[in-house]
Amino acid sequence: MSNEVRNRIPRVLAAVVLAGLAAAAWAGWLGWDQQRDVQPDGSMTGPYEAWQVIGLGLTLLAFVYGAASRAYASAAVAGITTGLAVAAYLDWSDDSSGLFAVGVGLVVIGSLVVTGLLSFLITSWKPNTGHASPGH
Repeated sequence: MSNEVRNRIPRVLAAVVLAGLAAAAWAGWLGWDQQRDVQPDGSMTGPYEAWQVIGLGLTLLAFVYGAASRAYASAAVAGITTGLAVAAYLDWSDDSSGLFAVGVGLVVIGSLVVTGLLSFLITSWKPNTGHASPGH
């Protein structure tokens, strides 16, 4: 096995693990709440509450940080995006109007942009060690 292939295996495994973690996080935060709430004025909200979506976002942030800070930024982007896309598809595909596909597409685009930006920021951030450079 060549070194190039050997170097890719950990990244692929990281992406697969992150996809599973992202799908599990979706199931844990959003998957159990399927009922819309009827408000007193007759309008409907939901099925998700704001705290559920915020919880999912913070959980995914931890996954992105953990992966990107260990030089697995591309695995974070690919894995989390894939996991969220699969979870959204499985959660929403019973919609008979077919509009769930638009929602899944928006999840893919949003997660690509956000995980890509966060991964870039995390990998480019260099902590200040507090040591002055020579001559300063």
